Amino acid sequence: MHPDHLHKLVTTAMPYGKYKGRMLADLPGHYLGWFAREGFPKGELGSLIALMYELDHNALRHLLDPLRNKQTSK
Repeated sequence: MHPDHLHKLVTTAMPYGKYKGRMLADLPGHYLGWFAREGFPKGELGSLIALMYELDHNALRHLLDPLRNKQTSK
């Protein structure tokens, strides 16, 4: 994992699909689970979605809260 990947989860929007436009950090768990079962996209997007899946699956979404707060205060 690159140090900036957590920051990218709260600043990168899903580029396609049912949740197009939603921040990766806000994708629902069932959608992340679908990617885990069916396969993550290639490249950085896939790495970010896989990271978000791990955070969600291990109940660690709260780790993104400080980064969200920085985004809203800008």
